[in-house]
Amino acid sequence: MKIRFSIPAVFALAITVAAGSWGSARAQASPAPAPSMSLYTQLGGYDALAAVTDDLIGRLATNPKLTKFFVGLNDERKAALRQHFVDFLCAKTGGPCLYTGRDMKVAHAGLNITEDEWNAGVADFGKTEDKFNIPQPLRDQIAQLFAQIKPDIVTAP
Repeated sequence: MKIRFSIPAVFALAITVAAGSWGSARAQASPAPAPSMSLYTQLGGYDALAAVTDDLIGRLATNPKLTKFFVGLNDERKAALRQHFVDFLCAKTGGPCLYTGRDMKVAHAGLNITEDEWNAGVADFGKTEDKFNIPQPLRDQIAQLFAQIKPDIVTAP
């Protein structure tokens, strides 16, 4: 049985790894930048978000609890998924991107994502955050931003 997958679903699962955020592709061990900077800038901008997205999608697509969401995606759909994911992250963190995908509730309708699947995505996102050495204050900001979309994503008991 093929299951439809939406870009926001992957994003939501990843972001809801909630207790974290990611660092820039430059992976520095420096303190978090001044709060006056956008989260987008603090995370390293577009290239950093793209690197995080690539790492995260690789983790999600190979996670036994989540692979069903990737079944049947052709190369064109995979590329679209990646771009939507990057644009979503960019827009949500205060960057210059425009997310043109569907809202989370519509995008995830019928996917029946469970709390367990959500938590699996969150764990994968935490591993991505670790890989990019994201400082805890930035992880906390990301968690706050995306905890808001969880009710639109997790719809199954």
